[in-house]
Amino acid sequence: METTTTEGVKVSVTMNYLPDYSNPIQQHFVFAYRIKIENKSEFTIKLLRRHWYIHDATGVVREVEGEGVVGQQPVLEPGELHEYVSGCNLKTGLGKMRGTYLMERLLDGKQFDATIPEFTLIVPYKLN
Repeated sequence: METTTTEGVKVSVTMNYLPDYSNPIQQHFVFAYRIKIENKSEFTIKLLRRHWYIHDATGVVREVEGEGVVGQQPVLEPGELHEYVSGCNLKTGLGKMRGTYLMERLLDGKQFDATIPEFTLIVPYKLN
């Protein structure tokens, strides 16, 4: 599990390779990742946007940006957490992802970027 904390927002990531949805012969590798966002601050916060950088082993970098996460813009009170699962496909069996969430403190409207830790996307047989 990879973890970062920014201004009291703790983001943790775990990754899984999905062989049933992948086809290595056609250079199609599918990964799922689980994100846990914990509000360790003393303020109520809202997740407004996501911004991802997705790298594969050939050097290709995709940028993905948009509102919320999986159709939601969760509001987290102090001590609350939000979890979700999403996915990513690559043309190689090795890559990485990193990014940020644009967060807003509801008390005063202050916006800040919470770092999503970089994590590796790798098919298990590449580890041998």
